[in-house]
Amino acid sequence: MKTKILSVLSLLFLVVFSAAAQDYAFKVLVNKGSNELKIGDAWQPIKTGASLKSGDELKLSDNSYIGLVHATGKPIELKQAGNYKVADLAAKISGGSNVLSKYTDFILSSNSAEAKKNRLSATGAVHRGEAAPIQIMLPENQHADVYNNAIVISWDANKVEGPYVVVINNMFGEELSKIETPESLLHIDLSDAKYASENAILVQVSAKADPNKKSAERLIKRLAPAQREKIKVSLGQIQGEVAEQTALNKFILAGFYEENHLYIDAVAAYEDAIKLAPDVASYKEAYDDFLIRNGMKR
Repeated sequence: MKTKILSVLSLLFLVVFSAAAQDYAFKVLVNKGSNELKIGDAWQPIKTGASLKSGDELKLSDNSYIGLVHATGKPIELKQAGNYKVADLAAKISGGSNVLSKYTDFILSSNSAEAKKNRLSATGAVHRGEAAPIQIMLPENQHADVYNNAIVISWDANKVEGPYVVVINNMFGEELSKIETPESLLHIDLSDAKYASENAILVQVSAKADPNKKSAERLIKRLAPAQREKIKVSLGQIQGEVAEQTALNKFILAGFYEENHLYIDAVAAYEDAIKLAPDVASYKEAYDDFLIRNGMKR
């Protein structure tokens, strides 16, 4: 008798828990414009992090954008002005990975008002106190691991004018490449023959006009095989949902990489998101916040 009662109670708990976990259809991950949400008969401004239920309705204004994530983990972008019934949007969703929710929740919590407030009160703790004239947006050496071959190196160009010279050495100090650029950003492919045999490289940026105005030397190193395989498995669990080349998917990938302490990969993902949606300020703001909270920017 006790066993039957316990079984019934367990079943009821699972039903209640499942219902509580699925009491929303979408969450708002990114929002641009004066968009509104209708709950019942009342319209109200929509906010990032809001949960949308099946009975709700969205109204997108002109030149607006909303990035949503379904309860199943499926991300979608809305760009066209007009009204959208949440139930209709949900009906179009197929597939999805609940694993993705872990990373979307991480993004929302990292960019919440409370998190930003806490970071502001501890600003000195995240600054690494780099005194170099040029600051490269790369992490400290303990977080220098990289999973992908395509990486982005950027630096603060506010104090030192370009053009710039980027020198990439191997771990023995031998020069692998020397690149001149007027920009404050450089794309590098680690599968290039110059770097393919290197497990780690060192990067330094200087002003062409004055080589003494330079950055600290920063490390970039490939993940060890065992770590790489672990990331490959985890990435495989969400890859199908973020394979499409959209700003929202790149934003979610940035969250995945940050959660796994792959900050250099996260930088590349943020840069891709901004390139795909240059008019959506939320991506630039989230990127800036990411750099600050991980000590890569003052």
